[in-house]
Amino acid sequence: MKSAILFGASGLVGSSLLAQLLDHPGYDKIIIVVRKPLPIKHAKLMMIIGDYASLPGLKNQIRADEVFITLGTTKKKTPDQSEYYRVDHDYPVLAASIAKENGARSVLLVSAIDANPNSKIFYVRTKGEVEADIIALGFEHTYIFRPSMLAGDRKESRPAEKLFIGLFSIINPLLTGSWKRYHSIKVKDLAAAMINAAGDQGVKVQRYHWQDMHR
Repeated sequence: MKSAILFGASGLVGSSLLAQLLDHPGYDKIIIVVRKPLPIKHAKLMMIIGDYASLPGLKNQIRADEVFITLGTTKKKTPDQSEYYRVDHDYPVLAASIAKENGARSVLLVSAIDANPNSKIFYVRTKGEVEADIIALGFEHTYIFRPSMLAGDRKESRPAEKLFIGLFSIINPLLTGSWKRYHSIKVKDLAAAMINAAGDQGVKVQRYHWQDMHR
């Protein structure tokens, strides 16, 4: 039986991942760190109220075998680039660092397609930098997931995103060869792929694109 800690449990990917972790027979304890309580009760669940600023003070509670990180924001929610960077880069790196110091062996991070620390595009560069900095922490196992368009029901309304999801349902069959990595993926399938990857203890660092997650 394993324990896991999840950062980002209230988000689109995180909420699906949390449900699957709680239902998985291989885990006996799931810790989530959230800014405000979630309306969920489960025998396996331990809820910690905290954020980036309070995380160092919660250090003793951040102990698990595996660390799942699905943190992220949007330009609409966080227009200030410095705050955006703190949410998408600083918080994940800090969370992973504390968990590793407390004995975590594996980290599983949701990044983005074509993440690149040398990119001129802020979003792509930020994702590339968080990947590089988490890999540098030296976990026994680091699993990075690079989805393209995510298909799932969000709590907030995003008309433009719904339009793109519809377009991708038409485009997906046309994506072949190296273009397959741009294939959209259902959130529940991404979450399942993360849990499946956690069971593979034969790799040090692995990046997963649509082809890998789909398998």
